[in-house]
Amino acid sequence: MRNAAHIGAAYVILLVMGAIWRLMPFQSIPDVVALFAAYLGLTARERLAPAMLGAVILGYLADLLGGTPRGMMALTAAVVCVVGHFVHARILVRGLSATVTFAFFTGLASGVFVLTIRAIYGMMPAGLWTDLPVLFGSSVLTALAGPIVFRICRALDARFARSYRERDVALDGLLP
Repeated sequence: MRNAAHIGAAYVILLVMGAIWRLMPFQSIPDVVALFAAYLGLTARERLAPAMLGAVILGYLADLLGGTPRGMMALTAAVVCVVGHFVHARILVRGLSATVTFAFFTGLASGVFVLTIRAIYGMMPAGLWTDLPVLFGSSVLTALAGPIVFRICRALDARFARSYRERDVALDGLLP
């Protein structure tokens, strides 16, 4: 149920961003799918499969809304979720600076993965050098959106807490 709530929140954010962002003067957008997938991977304790399923579903919905080739964002979200799970064993992502840094590198890694897939399958009509500034701008915007998205995710985790202690831990971002 918790993963479904995260998928629903991400879907609403994707819908709102899709409607508003096209009116903005720049091409880069924050990679919200990568942030939610990374959060699902970070908070997957001993079982990664439910978090991975949630990330793949979220990526599939992003594929549908974004018009990307079928499965590209689903695969990217799955990879980001696994990387987030492995990162959580080594790094404590807590506090504003750690969250912004983690979000920046999450957006950068997700963008590089997408560009690599596009290059392998010959889906880069403009070329690599025109996509690199968009990738960097997207990573910066992802870093700025990271604390907001993680706060939303922690609030959702607090709603599914079984005790007051778990609720306070989730709201403080102490959940592993």
